[in-house]
Amino acid sequence: MTNKPNWRDNGVRIVRGDELDTNTPQTPGMTRAAAINQAKAGAEKLWAGTVNIDPDAKTGAHHHGELESVIYVVSGRARMRWGDKLEYVAEANAGDFIYVPPFVPHQEINADPDQPLMCVLVRSDQEAIVVNLDIEATETSATTWIGPNHPAESG
Repeated sequence: MTNKPNWRDNGVRIVRGDELDTNTPQTPGMTRAAAINQAKAGAEKLWAGTVNIDPDAKTGAHHHGELESVIYVVSGRARMRWGDKLEYVAEANAGDFIYVPPFVPHQEINADPDQPLMCVLVRSDQEAIVVNLDIEATETSATTWIGPNHPAESG
């Protein structure tokens, strides 16, 4: 006889907006908060949270190894640069999704100098894989994000 799962305690979890965990690596110019991870919801295979990015901020070039990332733009305008020399560029507005495949060199930019960029981020694993790349920036902005997930540019 098989035991029936206890769905009340091991089923759907709701993490309220005021319960997000900002005890995550932080970066100047942005605020990252975990919503769905092992600690908050018991997730084993993915991570989800929010990213709020100050006006005119950007990351250094990097990739996330084998991880897949999905970014949903809640408000603002995101500019993504990608490629071996960050030679490709596209913008996403509120309501748009951005998919970043594994190993793709990229840079995130708040394309609006006056308004914050608010996004929801989902990754295919909870491991914080970040490979910093020495690619000269093709775009400048007032604030460079620095920290363990978004390095400062050299030079």
